[in-house]
Amino acid sequence: MAKSSNLKTAALEKSSHLEYFKIAVSVDCVIFGYEEKELKVLLIKSDLKEFAGLYSLLGDLVRPDEDLDKASYRILKERTDLDDVFLQQVHTFGAVNRHPSGRVVSTAYYSLVNINNHKLKINNNDLRWHAVKHIHKLAFDHKEILATSLLHLRGQIEEHPVVHNLLDEKFSLRELQEVYEAILNMPLDRRNFRKKITLKNWLVDLNEMEDNVSHRPGKLYKFKPKLIKNNKLA
Repeated sequence: MAKSSNLKTAALEKSSHLEYFKIAVSVDCVIFGYEEKELKVLLIKSDLKEFAGLYSLLGDLVRPDEDLDKASYRILKERTDLDDVFLQQVHTFGAVNRHPSGRVVSTAYYSLVNINNHKLKINNNDLRWHAVKHIHKLAFDHKEILATSLLHLRGQIEEHPVVHNLLDEKFSLRELQEVYEAILNMPLDRRNFRKKITLKNWLVDLNEMEDNVSHRPGKLYKFKPKLIKNNKLA
């Protein structure tokens, strides 16, 4: 077979498109939690002068020798000391002027964690949980990234029992409904919610009742173990 005369080397490709090989790549981690009937997200104070006083998602540039997934876990470990959280890609953001230092294309990852089970490594950048519904402005385009990840989450809870990541193993239907209401940011009809959850056949009735509660005790449930195993995502 005759060799193609149209082939070029990788070195020639790079030398003829140097400006294309100067674009930085980053990852941003959207870590959702649930506490006091509110959906929360983990934010850190921006260390850039251009965004002084603003918070941002947990993110950083991808090193030349690491892939995207490894970068996301490295960043989460360095910033929070969390290393047992499952991260899932959501979307890539590439607006030309999204970063003041130059062209940076960022891939967003998201996760759901049980705040009570994950202790954070607090540093000088005021790392803490923020109620999503009270966030109005963030550094970079992180408000857009947060909104996109929230829409992704809202779509997932309709079809998959991913909220198990936010709850304790045992919970009442009232507690489960409160999680859904926090994520959707709207009240849900109690009867309709319970009917839909029953039809999904996600739960196991534990034949136990809540204790030490100020209201009428409710029955306790848990998600079917097989479903949790198959939906280990955030």
